[in-house]
Amino acid sequence: MTIATADLYDERGDALDSLALQLHDIGGRVAFDGPVRTVRCHRDNALVKQILATPGDGAVLVVDGGGSLESALVGDLIAASAVASGWAGIIVHGAIRDREAIGRLPLGVKALGSNPRKSAKDGVGEVDVPVEIGGVVFRPGAHVWADADGILVERVERVERVERVER
Repeated sequence: MTIATADLYDERGDALDSLALQLHDIGGRVAFDGPVRTVRCHRDNALVKQILATPGDGAVLVVDGGGSLESALVGDLIAASAVASGWAGIIVHGAIRDREAIGRLPLGVKALGSNPRKSAKDGVGEVDVPVEIGGVVFRPGAHVWADADGILVERVERVERVERVER
């Protein structure tokens, strides 16, 4: 990432949404950016593991775990798989585990916190759907930037067509 989120917001303010929710910087990279991919899951990380094992091409996976801290959605093995697959980062609205090991990886990871408890592995959830976290909508394909100051995402406006009838 070559531009700080504060500077980016100064340049493009109204085109960006800023996540007010305060997440912990856990990964070995504090600043990262890329196109958004999403997973919505609750206490089940099978889809997270599956997606992060595919080529990331510099994308950022936004995981909506509903804010649950009851079990971890990302651990060191899944994070290492993300690095090997070329992901830029992971934003988790929930818990991770293996904080120290993840902190040594060249990967951006932001999360609410940590919990050593493993999650279910049933594959329940949704992939590449818009997710809302803290009032900010993360849409697949939009660009997200993260650094020590916070998280910005491109605002994707819905364009409604108005048909005019000439008389």
